[in-house]
Parts: sequence; structure tokens; C-alpha cells
Amino acid sequence: MLVNRRMSTPVITVSPDMSVTDCLKLMQQERIRRTPVVDENGRLVGIVSDKDLLNASPSDATSLSIWEINYLVSRIRIKDVMTKDVLTITEDMPIEEAARIMVDNKVGGLPVVKNGDVIGLITETDLFKMLLELMGARDQGVRVTAVVPEKIGVLAKITQAVANADGSFLAFGEFSGDAASNRIVTFKVRRLDEAKVRAVVEPVVDEIIDIRTV
Repeated sequence: MLVNRRMSTPVITVSPDMSVTDCLKLMQQERIRRTPVVDENGRLVGIVSDKDLLNASPSDATSLSIWEINYLVSRIRIKDVMTKDVLTITEDMPIEEAARIMVDNKVGGLPVVKNGDVIGLITETDLFKMLLELMGARDQGVRVTAVVPEKIGVLAKITQAVANADGSFLAFGEFSGDAASNRIVTFKVRRLDEAKVRAVVEPVVDEIIDIRTV
């Protein structure tokens, strides 16, 4: 899966000279938490989040009146609070690479750029939606989490065992185990009940950690 299949587009952008107040209203109206900042030529110059905007307001300990606060906040421009050194990605990047960049740099979104223009935006919400799809969260079935040895052919044994029982997979994921010698697998099966799934899977895994119908 590449970024261009999951990025949000077209992108809502703001200008550096927009007021913090107007930008916050726009974000609330569009139900977004961050937006790229572009100049008059449409070139990316920064990114701003709702947290940046809220942090621009005086603290609760201020002695200013509400009118003074509103006046001062209305004078603050996006260019004063935006992040200027923006990490960007390309539309042909694998989605997991985009996720890695977000996690490693502790950012909640990445503008997608092509020839200097912003053509999309990938956010943590997009990744959460993908996780729902990958794990079959919206489809009913028997969900299994099991420990398997780190050996060639183990996953084939699981899939063959389920197929031989006339079951089919809704989702299948593999994760790091608690030791170098094992892995954790989580998968969801349909067309079989919980007892049948346990019966066919148990002989080909080291341990079933959890099994439930969801």
C-alpha cells in the first residue's frame, strides 16, 4: 500500500498571514487537527496544529480581561506559531515508511509533496483506519492471538490448517514476540466457530494467548 491510496486530498491549507482565531475556526468547522501552511504561490512554508493554536492563548493565570485576550489573540498570525521545518513525504512512499517517520519524529501528520506542491496529507487518523482494515475490525469472525516459533513454514501450517477446515481469513498480522525465538500472530477467521478454530490451530502453534468471537 502506497501513500497515495490513503492520503487525504484535496488538502485544506492556510496562509502564513491568517489569524490564529480564523484558523482555529476553520479547523473546528472542517473537523481537522492540523493543516499545511502555503505561501501565495502554493508552496509549503510550514504546518500548524490545533495544539499550536491553543498554546498561542494566554494562560489561565493572566490578569487580562476576556476582551484584551481576544484582541491579542486576533493579532497573532499563523507564521508566528507554525512549525517551519516540515517533514514531507512523496505519494509513492510505502505507507509503513510514512508511519515510521511519524512515530520516530513524534508527529501526527505529514504533508505529501510533489514538485514542491502539497497534494495530500497523511495523519495518524488515516493510519488508525488502516489498522481497522488490516485487522478486520469491522467484520465478524473468530479472532486468535498466538505464539509461534520463529521457523520457516509456520505461517503456512496455520493457513493450511484453517483452509483444510473450510475456514477463510479476514485478517492476518505478525508481530515481534517476547524472545528472538518466537513471534506473535493475530488473525481473524470466518466460516468456523470458536471451538473449531481452536481445534485446528492449537496443534500448529506454541500457545494460544487469546481466542474470541468478535
